[in-house]
Amino acid sequence: MTNSGLNLKVDGFIGKSKKWKEEYKKLRNIVLDCELTEEYKWMHPCYTFQNKNIVLIHGFKEYCALLFHKGALLKDSNGILIQQTENVQAARQIRFTSVQEIVEMEAILKSYINEAIEVEKAGLEVVFKKNTEYTIPDEFQNKLDEMPALKTAFEKLTPGRQRAYIFYFSEPKQSKTRESRVEKYKQQILDGKGLND
Repeated sequence: MTNSGLNLKVDGFIGKSKKWKEEYKKLRNIVLDCELTEEYKWMHPCYTFQNKNIVLIHGFKEYCALLFHKGALLKDSNGILIQQTENVQAARQIRFTSVQEIVEMEAILKSYINEAIEVEKAGLEVVFKKNTEYTIPDEFQNKLDEMPALKTAFEKLTPGRQRAYIFYFSEPKQSKTRESRVEKYKQQILDGKGLND
């Protein structure tokens, strides 16, 4: 850390950036104005308040973004927060494709960052969906009922792995396809493995 609160690793990250250098610099200034601590985590500039992650700067091919770790708890009065995929429960992004966009949104961004800090100060937590809130498709439920060993093996899997299977088995519209997926992965569940292991 330098005296001004800048993290040298973030300097390096921005320096090496080919595509979003100016955008990153602008986002960094906005975030630092909100008096957060600049850190470098998960290979990205990450900004914390009392050691709690508030916001992260990252870039992709099509856009760069501010990622709010507990974005799901923000009011999003401007309707600009994006959920990356439906499996992401807590984090939300605000995406940009130019410095101009960031400059125009500076006041809004600061209000969102300040709200995120307030969420942290209040100790609010994102309530993650429990697996019981995901509906197990009938084809899989029938198989679990007729094979106690499969049920036991499934219950021993981590919640994330259970979710992945439930999602995967629920996806197809046709019962026949759902059944064949369950058949295909039965042994893998019995072996205590996740969908992608």
